[in-house]
Amino acid sequence: MAVRTRIAVVGALLALLAAGCGDDSDSKDKSIQVDTDASFPAGSTMAELKDKGTVRIGVKYDQPNVGFRESEDKAPEGFDVEIAKILAGRLGIAPSEITWVEAQSKDRESMLREGRVDLIVASYSITEDRLKQVGMAGPYYATGQQLLVRKGEGDINGPKDIADKSICAASGSTSLAALEKKYGAESSPANTYGQCVNQLLEKKVDAVTTDGAILLGYAADRPDELEVVGEPFSEENYGVGYRRGDSAMCEFLTHAIKRTHRDGSWAQALSRTLWKSTGGTPEPGVEPCPEAAAQ
Repeated sequence: MAVRTRIAVVGALLALLAAGCGDDSDSKDKSIQVDTDASFPAGSTMAELKDKGTVRIGVKYDQPNVGFRESEDKAPEGFDVEIAKILAGRLGIAPSEITWVEAQSKDRESMLREGRVDLIVASYSITEDRLKQVGMAGPYYATGQQLLVRKGEGDINGPKDIADKSICAASGSTSLAALEKKYGAESSPANTYGQCVNQLLEKKVDAVTTDGAILLGYAADRPDELEVVGEPFSEENYGVGYRRGDSAMCEFLTHAIKRTHRDGSWAQALSRTLWKSTGGTPEPGVEPCPEAAAQ
């Protein structure tokens, strides 16, 4: 599946939504539409999930405004989490019936292959290598790789400055390969981006790299200590992961993501989460499923 992006600017709508939205999680969940009358073909994954009344969704726990869980007694929050709730609602499943599972970058493919989750919505960039292992529908968000550094040091202002520097990224992410092959950096992998940020603050690494949307969340949390530098130097398109070969699930997810654009729920989800750190954000075009594209 080629990853192309059709950009439609939604900044004005998001600004209006952001002005009227609070941070109460109960209010967020009450705004999620649950399609209790949704009907699916017998034997399909969607029908099985609706009959069970629950769905297991993998999300990140350490990415502010994307997928973040403050403590075990609190539900995860962020843009990916809101998108996951919307998709569950299209299955007829309420947010309270979702089983959240932490999806670290290195584990996402195995979690789907082994059936430990039903879906993954975890800043999961669509790549050709991943499409050989799992199914991915979308994109539902477009961003690009950038660099997070300690504020005020000034020695790293973009990828041209990272040769021989120690740069942290999560194991299993697309970020590490680009660092070593294109820019000559010394990669320092960690299990999570939260660990990378801690290493940066402790001066154990020179920078952290991943998608700008994620890094801006960390910088917004520590504005006196951290900053994002340089323009994006890659294109990352987030997809919803599902078990490879489930063409009916791909069609369901593709139509559900398109519907979020038409009914405004995509913009509402963004205004409650990523808008806080990124501001105006483009709305990506959704690719057809591989089976549909081949017809």
